[in-house]
Amino acid sequence: MNFATRWLIELTNQLVIIILNNKQEEVMKKRIIKKIDTSKRNFLTGSVTLAGVAAATSVLPITIANANHKDSSPKGLPDFISWKDRNALIVHSDKGIETHRSAIGESLITPNRNIYIRNNMPTMSNTQIGDRNNWKVSIKGVKNPKTFSLAQLKKLGHTTMATILQCSGNGRGFFAHKVRGSQWKTGAAACVLWTGVPMKLVVDACGGVDSDAVFMTSAGVDHEPTGLDPKKAKVERSVPKKVYKDAMLAWEMNGVPLPNAHGGPLRMVTPGYFGINNVKHLGQVAFTKTESTVKYMKSSYRISPIGKKGSQYPSCWEMPVKSWITRPTDETGTVKAGNVQIVGVAMGGMKKVRSVKVSIDGGQSWKKAKFVGPDLGKYAWRQFVLEANLAPGSYNLASKASGGGKTQPELRMENRRGYAHNGWKDHSVNIKVV
Repeated sequence: MNFATRWLIELTNQLVIIILNNKQEEVMKKRIIKKIDTSKRNFLTGSVTLAGVAAATSVLPITIANANHKDSSPKGLPDFISWKDRNALIVHSDKGIETHRSAIGESLITPNRNIYIRNNMPTMSNTQIGDRNNWKVSIKGVKNPKTFSLAQLKKLGHTTMATILQCSGNGRGFFAHKVRGSQWKTGAAACVLWTGVPMKLVVDACGGVDSDAVFMTSAGVDHEPTGLDPKKAKVERSVPKKVYKDAMLAWEMNGVPLPNAHGGPLRMVTPGYFGINNVKHLGQVAFTKTESTVKYMKSSYRISPIGKKGSQYPSCWEMPVKSWITRPTDETGTVKAGNVQIVGVAMGGMKKVRSVKVSIDGGQSWKKAKFVGPDLGKYAWRQFVLEANLAPGSYNLASKASGGGKTQPELRMENRRGYAHNGWKDHSVNIKVV
């Protein structure tokens, strides 16, 4: 049985329901997911120790401050995402809106209506975008620089790929020191099916990358309507040049045209890399000798020790191995005694997630969970389940994933802005069984 046939059978066995962004539900057509085998280095892992970063000493979670959990009306959402499911979301601010832990979704792919929002610039309007097919993106640092319209890109190639979209600060709400920014717990993450053209095909159409290029630098244009200084407002991110081989320019998200709120009509997708590198409202991709010097590359999104900052510290690039439980949780309330399905999601970052273990006693003992549903590739997460026979009482449920030779650590990696948190202890949940 060949690869494509095997995938088709798996996807046929589990129908993925996608909730669209325009007041309706449709069944997502089944797609054969492109298998990506290119190996990449692991940059951020649970075992990373940055010079000057203290070991984690406090694992007590802090309350999500000033977050609106309860308003279930669409009016509780900003106008530009009034189509989203208010009950699934926690509103921290107009630019930071989190998915409830239990609303990640029972399906493998996160419904559009439930996906978190993290914006550095205001979302562009339909008027500002204009005719989507005429949207332009320029390609520089190649043998034959070109500018493509979205319509032209669609003629170059077409693929669909599942990746994890995760904010660098997902898990920030667990840090004990006063971290500026949205106090995310687990909800600044989603598993998304992107459709677009592989960046490699775009590069090939331009004659290849310049030999002296070191980085792929993607720039959005959502700062332009604001009139702000581009050095401070332009979202431009540089990643290692090799990323282009797996990257794509996406115009569709979970089977519908890429919503404006998520960077439409065109977005860079850098598999395995934190969300900030998946630049929205994409206007330019350049292969450069040096990293961008704008704020969002030079000084922001740097993993630095508490009390320090600077461009000398590692950038938020590759995601580490991580998992968390989505059901049952403290949102669920009490759980009936007997057989309890403990369900969650696990990711390997840049490598395929290989296994997940679950503890019902705060990490004193562990049992291997089983993966459920189709494997959509190393850049997607896997759902896992462990059935446990629970007597009445209180339990602390935890999960830890392994992949690429790395396993989730117990504690977080302390840093100034609360980035790249993958410690399993903070992500555990307490439940009461009756």
